[in-house]
Amino acid sequence: MWQPRDPFQMSRKYLALFSSCFITLGLIASQAYPQEPLRPVSKFTMPASVQGKFDHLGIDYKGSRIFVAAETAHQVLIFDLKTGKYLKSIEGIEIPHAIFVREDLNRIYITDGGAGALKIYDGANYGLLKSIPLKVDADSIGYDPATHLLYIDNGGGDAHETFSMLSIVDTTREVKLADVKIDGDTLEAMALERSSDRMYVNNAAKNEIVELNRKAHSIVASWPVKLGKRNVAMALDEAGRRLFVASRSGNISVFDTATGKELTSLAIGKGVDDLAFDAANKRLYAPCGGDGLIYVYRQGAKNEYTLLGKVPSGPGGKNGLLAESLGRYFVIVPPQGSTPGAIYAYSIQ
Repeated sequence: MWQPRDPFQMSRKYLALFSSCFITLGLIASQAYPQEPLRPVSKFTMPASVQGKFDHLGIDYKGSRIFVAAETAHQVLIFDLKTGKYLKSIEGIEIPHAIFVREDLNRIYITDGGAGALKIYDGANYGLLKSIPLKVDADSIGYDPATHLLYIDNGGGDAHETFSMLSIVDTTREVKLADVKIDGDTLEAMALERSSDRMYVNNAAKNEIVELNRKAHSIVASWPVKLGKRNVAMALDEAGRRLFVASRSGNISVFDTATGKELTSLAIGKGVDDLAFDAANKRLYAPCGGDGLIYVYRQGAKNEYTLLGKVPSGPGGKNGLLAESLGRYFVIVPPQGSTPGAIYAYSIQ
């Protein structure tokens, strides 16, 4: 693994050293790319005591913090965004999954799949303020900044039910407003349109996309995912009317949101768990834990897609977060033997 001297400065020689390290491990594809679409710039090292599985990241731009859901360790790790220094952890979370920070209130919202709850913490002292009951396996989230409503998928197989819930929480009043029942025992990532009341949810159990109306709390349509299996991650290009759906089978399906039609499929590695669309650079970032590579595609003027590169992260690196305003993309790389886990930061410029 590489260790830059400065968190946000790295010379080309370090990039070459970093790449050669992964070549020896067999983690870089044989095809060479003239220029890497992501440039590694820093590494945030986790405490050695934190082991096991991880899930999603959260970010607080105002407070300059990044959060990591350490599932097996039952805690959320907190790092300083500017220095990469580990600050502390929020403990006592049975199975942390997704993290959202409402910066205007300085509140941290964490889904706890084990307890079946949305837990709300004070962003200043990290004390637990409230726990809103949901069903077990409370997992992925979507936030509407216009209404301050948080959408959470929960229930399903772990609740011994053949259906799941999409729960709606008012983050201002800290109350659950409604549940939308969706047939299928596994829901995953979601995406919300800002210019309309439409949203999309991965129904992995049915291998389809559920389109919903947020205002009416109702299901509008279901779109089958035919070019991938086990659809878990999602990203939206709202301006371009494209929905990107990543499947564990090693595919990104591209949908036309105007018609619900599946247009094409992009090849990626196995084990994806997050997906991001970089609107400014017209790029897709798909971290794949199976081969420890981040697949980067560029969207062309006619909605054509070109693979720009397969950027090394590390074994099990399946969760990522795009911070466009910082010009950064972050990926969690779990511990490997005696090597502690880390967050790797890349420049998207």
